[in-house]
Amino acid sequence: MRAMEVSEMGQEETLFDELKTIDEETRWRALETRDANFNGIFFYGVRSTGVYCKPSCASRRAGRAQVVFFASPEEAEAEKFRPCRRCRPRETRDTRLEMVEGACRLIEAATPEEGLPSLAGLGATLGVSRYYLQREFKRIVGVSPRQYAVAHRIKQFKSRIKEGETVIDAMNEAGYGSSSRLYEQTNAELGMTPASYARGGAGACIAFTCAPCELGRLLVAATSRGLCAVRLGDSDAELEATLRKEFPAAEIKRDAQSLGDYVEAILRHLAGQQTSLELPLDVRATAFQRRVWEELRRIPFGSTRSYREVAESLGQPTAVRAVAGACAANPIALVTPCHRVVREDGSLSGYRWGTERKAKLLAQEQTLASKRI
Repeated sequence: MRAMEVSEMGQEETLFDELKTIDEETRWRALETRDANFNGIFFYGVRSTGVYCKPSCASRRAGRAQVVFFASPEEAEAEKFRPCRRCRPRETRDTRLEMVEGACRLIEAATPEEGLPSLAGLGATLGVSRYYLQREFKRIVGVSPRQYAVAHRIKQFKSRIKEGETVIDAMNEAGYGSSSRLYEQTNAELGMTPASYARGGAGACIAFTCAPCELGRLLVAATSRGLCAVRLGDSDAELEATLRKEFPAAEIKRDAQSLGDYVEAILRHLAGQQTSLELPLDVRATAFQRRVWEELRRIPFGSTRSYREVAESLGQPTAVRAVAGACAANPIALVTPCHRVVREDGSLSGYRWGTERKAKLLAQEQTLASKRI
């Protein structure tokens, strides 16, 4: 990786860390002056009417004690507020969203010869400061422009591989200047070497076993580096077929003995005898997915968090849908407890291994946790 790129990646994170989110006093001043520059940046609801508006709304201003602020219409409606018929907050076109969409298109359109766009270059093209672009991009997308660019390049590589191109051709057309950069950036994303991924996991050795549990059948699979799959299902055949479909060319073998410690730990966890699971993992993930999964593992046994609370804990309060997507993509059931994430009102949303299992898991954890108090 070129020194300039290394320097700039570090600089992006530093700039973001220094940027502060809009505080409540600033939002209130914008509301008092009906400042249209804040339209789309935040919304406000009035408790007495149950209606939410955009900052520039011409309706009578409510007292400060009656006002609550939201980052998005979805967040306001999750709290049972209705959109104002006067200012139509859902029709507000966020110019910041347009800016971020434009940055994404510029990143995606960059040719291999041009390389990944710099933060300063993107800001200059879009007519905004790199500080402002960095903050809004990460707020909306959930990752920095540089992380998005790297993820897009990896996606291109994976797409070309699936179309049958050779690793070398896919590497060049995706914009990797050398094989060392390809292997460096794709290792965490693919969970195996690029050549192995191109062959459907060829060269990877995956051991798996199935065992009965209170939720049906449990599949545990691992490479030499750690767990690559923990899944719940109704039959061993179904679970094994799904694993082989994901890694069609990997060497997959049943090996209950080598996975005994993993299975025992997970079953102890289900029984409430071991409230946390600190097990090595070997999974493919984007930078944002990894952040979400790490946050999920911080949710205490017997507790739940809403998708919004998880997004806020990441410093990305508007990334609720992205958090939900990361939960749905989680390949490691129980160890990464995506079942502990629920809707804002506490009701259960979808679960990769069935909503009934999710309900049973949560009820069981809460019962066991209460006995430990």
